[in-house]
Amino acid sequence: MSLCFYLVSEVSYSRHAAILIDADNGKIVFEQDANHAWFPASLTKVMTLYMAFSALRQGEIQLNEMMTTSSYAARQPNSKLGLRTGENLSVEEAILALITRSANDAAVVLAEHLGGNEENFAARMTAKAHALGMYDTHFMNATGLPHQWQVTTPRDLGLLAYRIMHDFPNYYPYFAAHNFYFRGRELRGINKFTASYPGAEGMKTGFTCGSGYNLMSTAQQNGKRLIGVVMGGMTSSERYQLMTSMMDNGFGNALNDYPSKTITAIPAKFSSTPPYQLGCGHDAPRHSYAQTTPRHRSKTLSLSRHAHTSHATGKHKKTTKIAKNTPKSTRQNLAKSTKTSKTKAHGATKISKLSKTVKPNKSRYHRNG
Repeated sequence: MSLCFYLVSEVSYSRHAAILIDADNGKIVFEQDANHAWFPASLTKVMTLYMAFSALRQGEIQLNEMMTTSSYAARQPNSKLGLRTGENLSVEEAILALITRSANDAAVVLAEHLGGNEENFAARMTAKAHALGMYDTHFMNATGLPHQWQVTTPRDLGLLAYRIMHDFPNYYPYFAAHNFYFRGRELRGINKFTASYPGAEGMKTGFTCGSGYNLMSTAQQNGKRLIGVVMGGMTSSERYQLMTSMMDNGFGNALNDYPSKTITAIPAKFSSTPPYQLGCGHDAPRHSYAQTTPRHRSKTLSLSRHAHTSHATGKHKKTTKIAKNTPKSTRQNLAKSTKTSKTKAHGATKISKLSKTVKPNKSRYHRNG
């Protein structure tokens, strides 16, 4: 596919986009602009984790295997763990750091360990995505930091969530982690939906100025399991509100009139170029689309006052480190305090010099947690 399809159009704009899927059979419960091109932000890290889980299953790496932080990985912008050059990090610690803290430095350490350098790893991510049927997705890095050619669609990310749940049932419970221990201290997760929504199982948040506020979530209620993707929220609270409303309607069987299609049956096609959703950051257009274009809301996704107060804006409840339905073996791995190992790790991978176009923008506006 020509890279010109990934360029940002100054007249391209979309309201938020979303998809809701039945996790058991892949049927689409609801979709709104599900084939619209979008910047993935840190939802990229779910693909990074898919690659890691695949390597674990094939025996290429082990959970307790130690990795070494390169100077390039240590220079990644927020959000991050604050890894220092030469510092060791286990594969399991990196997995938990990506899920709970959206740590860019840990994502690059994992990418370099698996692919030699981030550029090669991103190429592998794209190839795997296309093999899974994510034909409208292209990766340029392992973190989701801004890049005009790194794009996806809600449909593709919904398919990714569906595949990661079914392909890796032994590793999927990691997404339920609310916190983990690193350097002897507890680091709390940033995903408010996973922490507070009834029956939430986990998944991932994402944000850049270009993407807006994104959210991928899974939840289970009364034997029904749903996967949701929301892209382009104008605020962090809005993405949680939109996901809450969509999930509530899905579990409440309020969306049954939607035509029966499966996540694998949607034709892969861009409906337009990705919008630049927020008026911030170095790459922001002269005028913010949010300010110049009327924003419309789907009736199905509009929030009731009850949904707004009961889930999205309520105070955090004190939660356990992982969901109660997590397997015992995984629960033990997640709950124990992990310390940086002094074991001699693999030598630091030599990183090829990346072009300026793929270097992360270190502006504070480009946080992608």
